[in-house]
Amino acid sequence: MHQLHTTRSWEFLGLEGNRILPKYSIWEKARYGDDTIIGNLDTGVWPESQSFSDQGMSPIPSKWRGNGICQIDNFIDSNKTYCNRKLIGARFFYKGYEAYAGKLGALFYTARDTIGHGSHTLSTAGGNFVQGVSVLGNGNGTAKGGSPKARVAAYKVCWLLGCNDADILAGFEAAISDGVDVLSVSLGGKTKNLFTDSVAIGSFHAVANSIVVVSSAGNDGPYFGTVVNTAPWLFTVAASTIDRDFTSYVKLGDNTYIKGTSLSSKDLPSREFYPLISAKEAKHFYVISREAKFCRHGTLDVEKVMGKIVVCLEDELFGIANAGEEASSAGAVGMILASDYKSFYDFTAYPHVLPTSHVNYSDGQYIYSYIQSENNPVAYITKAITEFPIIPAPVIASFSSRGPSTILPSILKPDITAPGVNIIAAYSEATSVFGIESNNRIPYNSFSGTSMSCPHVSGIVGLLKTLHPEWSPAAIKSAIMTTASKTDNSKRPIKDRFYENATPFAYGSGHIQPDLAIDPGLIYDLNVVDYLNLLCGYNQSHKQIKAIYNKPFICPKSYNVLDFNYPTITILDLEDKTVNVSRTVTNVGRPSTYIMQSKAPDGVSVVVEPSYLSFKKVGEKKSFKVIVMKTMDNGDDVSTTLDYVFGELLWTNGNHRVRSTIAVKFK
Repeated sequence: MHQLHTTRSWEFLGLEGNRILPKYSIWEKARYGDDTIIGNLDTGVWPESQSFSDQGMSPIPSKWRGNGICQIDNFIDSNKTYCNRKLIGARFFYKGYEAYAGKLGALFYTARDTIGHGSHTLSTAGGNFVQGVSVLGNGNGTAKGGSPKARVAAYKVCWLLGCNDADILAGFEAAISDGVDVLSVSLGGKTKNLFTDSVAIGSFHAVANSIVVVSSAGNDGPYFGTVVNTAPWLFTVAASTIDRDFTSYVKLGDNTYIKGTSLSSKDLPSREFYPLISAKEAKHFYVISREAKFCRHGTLDVEKVMGKIVVCLEDELFGIANAGEEASSAGAVGMILASDYKSFYDFTAYPHVLPTSHVNYSDGQYIYSYIQSENNPVAYITKAITEFPIIPAPVIASFSSRGPSTILPSILKPDITAPGVNIIAAYSEATSVFGIESNNRIPYNSFSGTSMSCPHVSGIVGLLKTLHPEWSPAAIKSAIMTTASKTDNSKRPIKDRFYENATPFAYGSGHIQPDLAIDPGLIYDLNVVDYLNLLCGYNQSHKQIKAIYNKPFICPKSYNVLDFNYPTITILDLEDKTVNVSRTVTNVGRPSTYIMQSKAPDGVSVVVEPSYLSFKKVGEKKSFKVIVMKTMDNGDDVSTTLDYVFGELLWTNGNHRVRSTIAVKFK
């Protein structure tokens, strides 16, 4: 079973405040992507959302082959359709899930989203313009997807307990048959073999049909080697912050101010200090401390909590909502939610039933120590506000899974990073929101995770598909990767949540820059045969390759995986001998001459031959060789990450900067 790539609770595009989407001029050039069809493999869709309104949409493109298939609530009224010129298709796939979990029941046989994840990801990729969107008044702005005028189609392959391989493959094949241009896949699972991974197999079939498949990198960071969806034909997306926060400050009695986050619409009764108590001190005498510290149901003593602010530890097992409900029912005026150590420095904004500030792990530990050191500890919580611009941004989210790939370490993964923290997008009104009374429904919500960053890239891919319909999936991927940025909005290297410089294992080629991706100058292209040759180079059998390709294929007698024409270069186990790497670039811009500017990794020399490339026409190809040699001695002090060092190649003609990351692992 695969899982959705949300954070421990939920994850979730965009408002104008997100400020990552391309400028209006580029949208206008691409006509907002109205010729592009974006499919989404997820939990379905909430069709009534304004993000899926077809207002201002032209007729459905003739290339769409899924006409008339709109499997939403057909068991209620088979004559009613919820699809339109925006949401042009909706299917659900359940037979694999039922074989695993048992019969769903007739009411579940629908592509309607009852969880919220699918509506959020689909609207992030291709949601229409919707003005006046907020979450309980926070983050007010105009919601729009990366390709706001693209057509969208929902393929529901995930259910309450996960996503079955058979259903995922069926969803891929349906999307291919329907004629989508882009597939956004915010799901995945750990695997040891590409040939048994349904996302890898399904996406290979899609790419073979010229469909770009974008996938999430996973939420098991900050640990190395946790990245998933690492097949070289997949576009794997990490998650980073944006320059907007939902902030609630905590002021302690010692005049310490702590920045937390919240989407609570509640405010304290008055602007004054309130008594502060930890949940362990506020428990019933018969409740064990390890239960009480999370503010689980029935653990807090009303007499101890009434009129106070209670500090609860984030509960990974039962979720955040329970803490707020327990604190509120016990009479607390407010709550400070302290992240546990597994959250590191990530903390996501949620709605809450009472005034709440969610603080990171280190700040939570400070608050606990303050309570223990004072006879009468007090605190005040400010009402949640929307703050921007936040500097620095982007910052790599701690939860975002890191490379290297454990399946194909010669391919640097993830490929790119994009916004994935506190992202506002459409939500399902079939479910209540965390921390809000069960009869409350909201049309838009804020989520965090690589599930949210993935559709940001899917939307940008949709625009590029409209502008450059002749480009292959690999060309589009290259355009985005080679124009990405490795610096934040303070012009310094992108950091992680520990305030240290992040590495390509966290962000791949860097943070997406849509405005530059539209005109990359040069691209690194690949086709299906190249992917198959790579698999041959890893000594995969003909039988295995036939299983993924479904056609006869003869491996070449020899193939050097170093020469696989990926936009990044990874060299494993570099010893004292010279390593040669070949690459080929294709000109997609005006005639010009590019000059090489390389930045060698520490302890390594890099020479590129030739050092300049001249192009006379669009489509012209030029090859070059990268000569890499180890220069450090065993006793030299070189800073490494898992024995890796990083550098880059940069081809520039003055107007374009085509950057490729180099990763070198020492023997």
